[in-house]
Amino acid sequence: MRTIVRRPLWRLLLSLLLIAPAAAFAQHKPGEIVVERGTVRDEQGKAVPYEIGTLYVPENRSKPGSRLIGVGFARIKSPQPTGAPPVFWLPGGPGLSVLGAFAKNDMGKLRLWLSLTAVGDVVVVEQRGYTARGEMLMAPSPAWPLDKPASVRASAAAMQAQAKAAVAANPDKDLSGYDIGEFAADVDDVRRALGYGKISLFGGSFGSQWSLAVMRLHPDAVARAVLSAVEPLDNGYDMPSHIYASLQRIAYDADRDPGLKPYLPPGGLMAAVSALHDRFAKGPVSVTVREKDGKARTVVLGAEDLQQALLSHTAEGERWPAFILSLYHGHYEEWARETIDDRAASETIMIGPLADSSLGVSAEREHRLRTDPAVALLGTWNFEANIASAPDWPTRDMGDAVRKPVPSDIPIVFVHGDWDTSTPIDNTLGLLPYFRNGHAILVHRGGHDGTMYQLRDDDAAKRAVFEFLKTGRGEDLPTEVALPLPKFDMPDFPAPAMR
Repeated sequence: MRTIVRRPLWRLLLSLLLIAPAAAFAQHKPGEIVVERGTVRDEQGKAVPYEIGTLYVPENRSKPGSRLIGVGFARIKSPQPTGAPPVFWLPGGPGLSVLGAFAKNDMGKLRLWLSLTAVGDVVVVEQRGYTARGEMLMAPSPAWPLDKPASVRASAAAMQAQAKAAVAANPDKDLSGYDIGEFAADVDDVRRALGYGKISLFGGSFGSQWSLAVMRLHPDAVARAVLSAVEPLDNGYDMPSHIYASLQRIAYDADRDPGLKPYLPPGGLMAAVSALHDRFAKGPVSVTVREKDGKARTVVLGAEDLQQALLSHTAEGERWPAFILSLYHGHYEEWARETIDDRAASETIMIGPLADSSLGVSAEREHRLRTDPAVALLGTWNFEANIASAPDWPTRDMGDAVRKPVPSDIPIVFVHGDWDTSTPIDNTLGLLPYFRNGHAILVHRGGHDGTMYQLRDDDAAKRAVFEFLKTGRGEDLPTEVALPLPKFDMPDFPAPAMR
């Protein structure tokens, strides 16, 4: 699942400052690039040159005379030619702008990009509609009331209204041009503008889905790919039972943690989840918390709020058990504060629902989503609002010919963690048979993370991935990597006496 990214309203001014005026694009031609040069310092303090630029492309390639928009990209050339295809690094999201890392000399992102230059040139491509070298399309999201529980139905209605309002508020933009096919074409245009033949793709989460679209629509341009936290083209909405299985794997280790043991009910962590489901099925609760200024605020939490909360704190699996056990023992304060923040007015990055509605879901998968047994616990939050609002977003439906997997000879390595609740590991397991030259590295206790962070404790595996990118050889690639047992967070209250 890719949660729609919402941004506080204060970021609107920052976004406006980064949007290039439309008049600046009028002097350019489709496919043209404008490049600037600079340097960053690596971890040893050595100056490394880079190029950062803007590719000018039609907002909608299917419409003659479509206005031009900018897509940002950057390139770090390999210090020594390797003969390998360049690595195109595609960010996740949708709605993740990363090129600011160069101005900030941010090693959090630059570290990986600089290391990949041992393979070949590295090219980072940003997303149309959310790039500091072009436009950042945002839509306001109104506040949700605190005096009633959340509901999927209300969420779907709100997203339908938001889509209609976004179209009305942007008459100067062709929002139909932000489908996954246009995202893929942008990558191919960057490739051609920089003079490359074949490229290798490197991406995680939406970056993996974006890469799969490039592979489907421009297969002759792709030499090979390394994808993590994999999101197939028909899996934008995750199967509830696959998410539930990831929670079960986290719970297995949590149930054996000595520090958590005094807080566990009979049956362990998943029994606590079931008990919470039964408790909130009887009715909502009102929780009052005090803000930092001492002001009291009350929020009503119901059964559908709980469905959302079951996936809170899972980005780092070591945090999730303490959160669930706090709810089980009636400590709702942290949950209430988070819910109050989540229901506040904010902004949505528009390319998220625009891209998602263009991919949609096949009829067969939608049937499985709606009839999945874990819907009873997790609800339909993962897909209901997106499916309901898809006709209101103007991007075209790409159809099953793009969505459904087909056999491919492109060499690919999948890296996927079995604690991933955002893009469950079943995504990779279901997609792997379609890639005749595919290889999967399953990471036990790995979450929704990028390739190199998944493999952070296995230097041999990282070297093998680099060798695959450089030469295409995969003899040394492992099939499984296990991360060490994490130190689980503890609830912030004394363990109660169990009956």
